[in-house]
Amino acid sequence: MSVALRNAQRSVPVRRAPLRRAVCALRAALGASRFDVGVVCASNALMQRLNGAYRHCLAPTDVLSFPFHQVVVGELPQPCCRGEYNLGDIFLGVEYIHQQCRETGEDFDDVLTVTAAHGLCHLLGYRHDTKPEWEQMYQKEAQILEELNCLTGSRLRPLTAGLF
Repeated sequence: MSVALRNAQRSVPVRRAPLRRAVCALRAALGASRFDVGVVCASNALMQRLNGAYRHCLAPTDVLSFPFHQVVVGELPQPCCRGEYNLGDIFLGVEYIHQQCRETGEDFDDVLTVTAAHGLCHLLGYRHDTKPEWEQMYQKEAQILEELNCLTGSRLRPLTAGLF
């Protein structure tokens, strides 16, 4: 199935082909290759609107995930027809991420990939509201990023390190 990637902002150049390849590899690491996923590279303004509308937080953020299915944590959806082979959509706040990378000196493309991994985990029901949930999500992120690292020779680590 496909990864639909759309760049809905113009402030930050995004290398779409490597990001698409990374999302495909991460989706495969989750065992979800047969499911479509949408990825939108968004501006601070769009992220702030979405964050306000869906999380009641009036600030931009790095990632928002909108699952197509409600699933038990870590389980794949059980679609009943071809049109339901969809994990959902991930909005990456590329402007926000770019600003954070400028402040921390981290590599933008690496952080974008790690943020996409985080968003994919959210599409499969992973959360990080409590320490046990965070530990479960952290382990899954570490697992799929390690698979990507083996394929690409990179050394990516989960976003949520040290959250609790």
